[in-house]
Amino acid sequence: MAANLAAVVATPSEPAAPSPAWERAITELEAHLARRAASRNTLAAYRSDCRQLADWATARGIEPTTLDARMLRRYVASLTADGQAASTVARKLAAMRVLLRVQTESGRLPHNPAELLAAPKRPRTLPRVLAREEVELLLERIPERTPLEQRDRAMIELAYASGLRAQELVDLDLASIDFDAETVRVEGKGGRTRLVPVGEHALLAIDRYRARGRDRLLSESASAAHGADAPLFLSKSGRRLSTSDVRRRLRTWTRLLQAREPALAQAHPHTLRHTFATHLLEGGADLRSIQELLGHATISTTQVYTRVESVRLRAAYSNAHPRA
Repeated sequence: MAANLAAVVATPSEPAAPSPAWERAITELEAHLARRAASRNTLAAYRSDCRQLADWATARGIEPTTLDARMLRRYVASLTADGQAASTVARKLAAMRVLLRVQTESGRLPHNPAELLAAPKRPRTLPRVLAREEVELLLERIPERTPLEQRDRAMIELAYASGLRAQELVDLDLASIDFDAETVRVEGKGGRTRLVPVGEHALLAIDRYRARGRDRLLSESASAAHGADAPLFLSKSGRRLSTSDVRRRLRTWTRLLQAREPALAQAHPHTLRHTFATHLLEGGADLRSIQELLGHATISTTQVYTRVESVRLRAAYSNAHPRA
Protein backbone atom coordinates (compact mmCIF):
# COMPACT_ATOMS: atom_id res chain seq x y z
CA MET A 1 0.00 0.00 0.00
CA ALA A 2 2.86 2.39 0.85
CA ALA A 3 4.34 1.89 -2.61
CA ASN A 4 0.98 2.60 -4.19
CA LEU A 5 0.50 5.80 -2.20
CA ALA A 6 3.99 6.95 -3.09
CA ALA A 7 3.14 6.41 -6.73
CA VAL A 8 0.00 8.50 -6.31
CA VAL A 9 1.96 11.42 -4.93
CA ALA A 10 4.50 11.27 -7.73
CA THR A 11 3.75 13.27 -10.85
CA PRO A 12 4.67 11.39 -14.04
CA SER A 13 6.40 13.30 -16.80
CA GLU A 14 4.18 11.87 -19.55
CA PRO A 15 0.69 10.35 -19.53
CA ALA A 16 0.61 6.59 -19.98
CA ALA A 17 -1.91 4.64 -22.02
CA PRO A 18 -4.37 2.67 -19.87
CA SER A 19 -3.08 -0.71 -18.78
CA PRO A 20 -4.72 -3.92 -20.09
CA ALA A 21 -6.61 -4.26 -16.79
CA TRP A 22 -8.05 -0.76 -17.18
CA GLU A 23 -8.94 -1.41 -20.82
CA ARG A 24 -10.82 -4.54 -19.73
CA ALA A 25 -12.61 -2.61 -16.99
CA ILE A 26 -13.74 0.05 -19.46
CA THR A 27 -14.91 -2.62 -21.93
CA GLU A 28 -16.94 -4.26 -19.17
CA LEU A 29 -18.41 -0.88 -18.24
CA GLU A 30 -19.50 -0.34 -21.85
CA ALA A 31 -21.15 -3.78 -21.92
CA HIS A 32 -22.93 -3.01 -18.65
CA LEU A 33 -24.26 0.31 -19.98
CA ALA A 34 -25.36 -1.34 -23.23
CA ARG A 35 -27.36 -3.94 -21.29
CA ARG A 36 -29.07 -1.09 -19.43
CA ALA A 37 -29.88 0.63 -22.75
CA ALA A 38 -27.92 3.76 -21.86
CA SER A 39 -28.04 6.53 -24.42
CA ARG A 40 -25.18 7.16 -26.84
CA ASN A 41 -24.37 10.38 -25.03
CA THR A 42 -24.19 8.65 -21.64
CA LEU A 43 -22.02 5.87 -23.04
CA ALA A 44 -19.62 8.36 -24.63
CA ALA A 45 -19.43 10.53 -21.48
CA TYR A 46 -18.83 7.58 -19.13
CA ARG A 47 -16.21 6.11 -21.48
CA SER A 48 -14.36 9.43 -21.65
CA ASP A 49 -14.52 10.05 -17.90
CA CYS A 50 -13.34 6.56 -16.99
CA ARG A 51 -10.57 6.62 -19.58
CA GLN A 52 -9.30 9.82 -17.96
CA LEU A 53 -9.23 8.03 -14.59
CA ALA A 54 -7.50 5.05 -16.21
CA ASP A 55 -4.81 7.29 -17.73
CA TRP A 56 -4.20 8.95 -14.36
CA ALA A 57 -4.07 5.63 -12.49
CA THR A 58 -1.88 3.81 -15.03
CA ALA A 59 0.66 6.63 -14.96
CA ARG A 60 0.97 6.00 -11.20
CA GLY A 61 1.06 2.22 -11.35
CA ILE A 62 -2.46 1.80 -9.98
CA GLU A 63 -4.68 -0.97 -11.33
CA PRO A 64 -8.48 -1.23 -10.88
CA THR A 65 -7.99 -3.98 -8.27
CA THR A 66 -5.66 -1.84 -6.14
CA LEU A 67 -7.67 1.39 -6.28
CA ASP A 68 -8.97 2.60 -2.92
CA ALA A 69 -10.90 5.58 -1.57
CA ARG A 70 -7.79 7.51 -0.58
CA MET A 71 -6.41 7.31 -4.12
CA LEU A 72 -9.75 8.37 -5.55
CA ARG A 73 -9.83 11.40 -3.27
CA ARG A 74 -6.43 12.41 -4.62
CA TYR A 75 -7.71 12.00 -8.16
CA VAL A 76 -10.81 14.08 -7.46
CA ALA A 77 -8.61 16.72 -5.80
CA SER A 78 -6.48 16.85 -8.96
CA LEU A 79 -9.60 17.49 -11.05
CA THR A 80 -10.61 20.38 -8.81
CA ALA A 81 -7.05 21.75 -8.89
CA ASP A 82 -7.23 21.70 -12.69
CA GLY A 83 -10.23 24.01 -12.53
CA GLN A 84 -12.96 21.43 -13.26
CA ALA A 85 -16.42 22.69 -12.28
CA ALA A 86 -18.23 20.97 -9.42
CA SER A 87 -20.86 19.66 -11.83
CA THR A 88 -18.15 18.12 -14.03
CA VAL A 89 -16.43 16.49 -11.05
CA ALA A 90 -19.78 15.11 -9.85
CA ARG A 91 -20.43 13.60 -13.29
CA LYS A 92 -16.99 12.00 -13.38
CA LEU A 93 -17.53 10.59 -9.90
CA ALA A 94 -20.84 9.09 -11.00
CA ALA A 95 -19.04 7.38 -13.91
CA MET A 96 -16.37 6.06 -11.52
CA ARG A 97 -19.02 4.61 -9.22
CA VAL A 98 -20.54 2.61 -12.07
CA LEU A 99 -17.16 1.44 -13.37
CA LEU A 100 -16.08 0.19 -9.95
CA ARG A 101 -19.50 -1.26 -9.19
CA VAL A 102 -19.06 -3.50 -12.23
CA GLN A 103 -15.63 -4.54 -10.92
CA THR A 104 -17.14 -5.26 -7.51
CA GLU A 105 -19.94 -7.36 -8.98
CA SER A 106 -17.38 -9.34 -10.98
CA GLY A 107 -15.49 -10.16 -7.77
CA ARG A 108 -12.33 -8.23 -8.66
CA LEU A 109 -12.90 -5.67 -5.88
CA PRO A 110 -14.15 -6.48 -2.37
CA HIS A 111 -16.13 -3.25 -2.24
CA ASN A 112 -16.69 -0.09 -4.30
CA PRO A 113 -14.31 2.62 -2.99
CA ALA A 114 -16.13 5.32 -4.96
CA GLU A 115 -19.17 4.85 -2.71
CA LEU A 116 -17.13 6.37 0.14
CA LEU A 117 -16.67 9.66 -1.70
CA ALA A 118 -19.24 12.43 -1.45
CA ALA A 119 -20.09 14.35 -4.59
CA PRO A 120 -18.95 17.98 -4.50
CA LYS A 121 -21.63 20.51 -3.70
CA ARG A 122 -22.91 22.17 -6.83
CA PRO A 123 -24.40 25.65 -6.92
CA ARG A 124 -28.15 25.41 -7.22
CA THR A 125 -28.98 27.17 -10.45
CA LEU A 126 -32.43 27.32 -11.92
CA PRO A 127 -32.94 26.40 -15.57
CA ARG A 128 -33.27 29.27 -18.03
CA VAL A 129 -36.87 29.70 -19.14
CA LEU A 130 -38.32 31.87 -21.89
CA ALA A 131 -41.42 33.98 -21.44
CA ARG A 132 -44.47 33.14 -23.53
CA GLU A 133 -43.93 36.32 -25.57
CA GLU A 134 -40.33 35.32 -26.32
CA VAL A 135 -41.40 31.89 -27.56
CA GLU A 136 -44.08 33.44 -29.77
CA LEU A 137 -41.57 35.92 -31.19
CA LEU A 138 -39.06 33.18 -31.95
CA LEU A 139 -41.54 30.90 -33.68
CA GLU A 140 -43.34 33.57 -35.66
CA ARG A 141 -40.06 35.01 -36.96
CA ILE A 142 -38.99 31.73 -38.62
CA PRO A 143 -40.24 32.03 -42.21
CA GLU A 144 -41.21 28.97 -44.22
CA ARG A 145 -40.02 29.99 -47.65
CA THR A 146 -37.34 27.30 -48.07
CA PRO A 147 -37.12 23.61 -47.09
CA LEU A 148 -34.58 24.39 -44.36
CA GLU A 149 -36.82 27.10 -42.91
CA GLN A 150 -39.82 24.76 -43.03
CA ARG A 151 -37.78 22.07 -41.25
CA ASP A 152 -36.52 24.49 -38.59
CA ARG A 153 -40.00 25.87 -37.92
CA ALA A 154 -41.43 22.35 -37.54
CA MET A 155 -38.53 21.20 -35.37
CA ILE A 156 -38.59 24.15 -32.99
CA GLU A 157 -42.39 24.14 -32.80
CA LEU A 158 -42.26 20.45 -31.82
CA ALA A 159 -39.45 20.96 -29.28
CA TYR A 160 -41.56 23.53 -27.42
CA ALA A 161 -44.93 21.82 -27.96
CA SER A 162 -43.80 18.44 -26.58
CA GLY A 163 -40.72 19.20 -24.47
CA LEU A 164 -38.37 16.90 -26.37
CA ARG A 165 -34.64 16.64 -25.82
CA ALA A 166 -32.40 17.43 -28.80
CA GLN A 167 -31.44 13.76 -29.09
CA GLU A 168 -35.10 12.75 -29.05
CA LEU A 169 -35.83 15.24 -31.84
CA VAL A 170 -33.16 13.90 -34.18
CA ASP A 171 -34.12 10.29 -33.41
CA LEU A 172 -37.69 10.80 -34.64
CA ASP A 173 -38.79 8.89 -37.74
CA LEU A 174 -41.59 9.68 -40.15
CA ALA A 175 -43.76 7.13 -38.38
CA SER A 176 -43.13 8.73 -34.97
CA ILE A 177 -45.83 11.34 -35.57
CA ASP A 178 -49.42 10.15 -35.33
CA PHE A 179 -51.51 12.93 -36.84
CA ASP A 180 -54.81 11.24 -36.04
CA ALA A 181 -54.01 10.76 -32.35
CA GLU A 182 -52.04 14.05 -32.22
CA THR A 183 -49.12 12.39 -30.46
CA VAL A 184 -45.43 11.74 -31.00
CA ARG A 185 -43.76 8.45 -30.07
CA VAL A 186 -40.49 9.27 -28.32
CA GLU A 187 -37.57 6.96 -27.60
CA GLY A 188 -36.14 8.51 -24.44
CA LYS A 189 -33.26 7.85 -22.10
CA GLY A 190 -32.68 4.29 -20.98
CA GLY A 191 -34.70 2.95 -23.90
CA ARG A 192 -37.95 4.18 -22.33
CA THR A 193 -40.69 4.89 -24.87
CA ARG A 194 -43.42 7.43 -24.22
CA LEU A 195 -46.31 8.99 -26.15
CA VAL A 196 -46.44 12.77 -25.87
CA PRO A 197 -49.26 15.03 -27.09
CA VAL A 198 -48.45 17.43 -29.92
CA GLY A 199 -50.17 20.78 -30.21
CA GLU A 200 -52.03 22.01 -33.28
CA HIS A 201 -49.41 24.59 -34.25
CA ALA A 202 -46.63 22.00 -34.22
CA LEU A 203 -48.69 19.46 -36.17
CA LEU A 204 -49.46 22.02 -38.87
CA ALA A 205 -45.80 23.02 -39.12
CA ILE A 206 -44.73 19.37 -39.40
CA ASP A 207 -47.38 18.72 -42.04
CA ARG A 208 -46.21 21.69 -44.10
CA TYR A 209 -42.60 20.56 -43.82
CA ARG A 210 -43.48 16.99 -44.86
CA ALA A 211 -45.58 18.15 -47.79
CA ARG A 212 -43.37 20.91 -49.14
CA GLY A 213 -39.85 20.71 -47.73
CA ARG A 214 -38.73 17.25 -46.75
CA ASP A 215 -38.67 15.63 -50.21
CA ARG A 216 -36.60 18.53 -51.52
CA LEU A 217 -33.94 17.76 -48.87
CA LEU A 218 -33.55 14.16 -50.00
CA SER A 219 -30.38 13.32 -51.87
CA GLU A 220 -29.76 10.39 -54.21
CA SER A 221 -27.66 8.72 -51.54
CA ALA A 222 -30.49 8.91 -49.02
CA SER A 223 -33.09 6.77 -50.77
CA ALA A 224 -33.74 4.91 -47.50
CA ALA A 225 -35.16 8.12 -46.10
CA HIS A 226 -38.47 7.36 -47.81
CA GLY A 227 -39.55 4.48 -45.54
CA ALA A 228 -41.66 4.66 -42.39
CA ASP A 229 -38.52 4.28 -40.28
CA ALA A 230 -36.76 7.08 -42.18
CA PRO A 231 -35.68 10.17 -40.23
CA LEU A 232 -38.24 12.94 -39.91
CA PHE A 233 -35.81 15.85 -39.79
CA LEU A 234 -33.24 15.87 -42.58
CA SER A 235 -30.08 17.83 -43.25
CA LYS A 236 -29.63 19.70 -46.51
CA SER A 237 -27.91 16.58 -47.89
CA GLY A 238 -30.85 14.35 -46.93
CA ARG A 239 -29.26 12.79 -43.86
CA ARG A 240 -30.56 12.52 -40.29
CA LEU A 241 -29.72 15.62 -38.27
CA SER A 242 -27.35 15.55 -35.30
CA THR A 243 -27.89 17.28 -31.96
CA SER A 244 -25.19 19.81 -32.90
CA ASP A 245 -27.27 20.66 -35.99
CA VAL A 246 -30.26 21.38 -33.76
CA ARG A 247 -28.20 23.64 -31.50
CA ARG A 248 -26.68 25.45 -34.46
CA ARG A 249 -30.00 26.08 -36.21
CA LEU A 250 -31.68 27.33 -33.04
CA ARG A 251 -28.72 29.65 -32.44
CA THR A 252 -29.09 30.98 -35.97
CA TRP A 253 -32.67 32.10 -35.33
CA THR A 254 -32.17 33.38 -31.79
CA ARG A 255 -29.24 35.58 -32.82
CA LEU A 256 -31.47 37.38 -35.29
CA LEU A 257 -33.70 38.43 -32.39
CA GLN A 258 -31.20 39.07 -29.60
CA ALA A 259 -31.23 42.84 -30.07
CA ARG A 260 -34.96 42.87 -29.33
CA GLU A 261 -35.00 40.04 -26.77
CA PRO A 262 -31.53 39.51 -25.22
CA ALA A 263 -32.66 36.37 -23.36
CA LEU A 264 -33.15 34.58 -26.67
CA ALA A 265 -29.42 34.79 -27.44
CA GLN A 266 -28.76 32.34 -24.57
CA ALA A 267 -31.45 29.85 -25.60
CA HIS A 268 -30.51 26.29 -26.49
CA PRO A 269 -32.64 23.18 -27.21
CA HIS A 270 -32.94 22.30 -23.52
CA THR A 271 -34.21 25.83 -22.84
CA LEU A 272 -37.28 24.96 -24.91
CA ARG A 273 -37.74 21.80 -22.83
CA HIS A 274 -37.48 23.77 -19.58
CA THR A 275 -39.89 26.35 -20.98
CA PHE A 276 -42.36 23.64 -21.97
CA ALA A 277 -42.41 22.24 -18.42
CA THR A 278 -42.59 25.63 -16.71
CA HIS A 279 -45.44 26.86 -18.90
CA LEU A 280 -47.36 23.64 -18.17
CA LEU A 281 -46.89 24.19 -14.44
CA GLU A 282 -48.02 27.81 -14.75
CA GLY A 283 -51.09 26.60 -16.62
CA GLY A 284 -52.13 24.26 -13.82
CA ALA A 285 -50.63 20.90 -14.86
CA ASP A 286 -49.67 18.66 -11.94
CA LEU A 287 -46.07 17.64 -11.35
CA ARG A 288 -46.67 13.92 -11.94
CA SER A 289 -48.11 14.58 -15.39
CA ILE A 290 -45.18 16.82 -16.27
CA GLN A 291 -42.81 14.06 -15.13
CA GLU A 292 -44.46 11.59 -17.51
CA LEU A 293 -44.45 14.06 -20.40
CA LEU A 294 -40.75 14.80 -19.91
CA GLY A 295 -39.83 11.15 -19.46
CA HIS A 296 -38.11 11.72 -16.10
CA ALA A 297 -37.38 8.49 -14.22
CA THR A 298 -38.00 10.13 -10.84
CA ILE A 299 -40.23 12.96 -9.62
CA SER A 300 -37.25 14.63 -7.90
CA THR A 301 -35.83 15.60 -11.31
CA THR A 302 -39.09 17.32 -12.21
CA GLN A 303 -39.34 19.23 -8.93
CA VAL A 304 -36.81 21.82 -10.13
CA TYR A 305 -39.69 23.46 -12.02
CA THR A 306 -41.55 24.14 -8.80
CA ARG A 307 -38.57 26.26 -7.73
CA VAL A 308 -38.71 28.14 -11.04
CA GLU A 309 -42.39 28.89 -10.46
CA SER A 310 -41.71 29.87 -6.85
CA VAL A 311 -39.07 32.39 -7.93
CA ARG A 312 -41.47 33.84 -10.51
CA LEU A 313 -44.25 34.22 -7.95
CA ARG A 314 -41.95 35.85 -5.41
CA ALA A 315 -40.80 38.35 -8.04
CA ALA A 316 -44.41 39.12 -9.00
CA TYR A 317 -45.28 39.60 -5.32
CA SER A 318 -42.32 41.90 -4.71
CA ASN A 319 -43.19 44.02 -7.72
CA ALA A 320 -46.93 44.25 -7.11
CA HIS A 321 -47.64 44.22 -3.39
CA PRO A 322 -47.49 47.64 -1.68
CA ARG A 323 -46.00 46.19 1.52
CA ALA A 324 -43.77 43.52 0.02
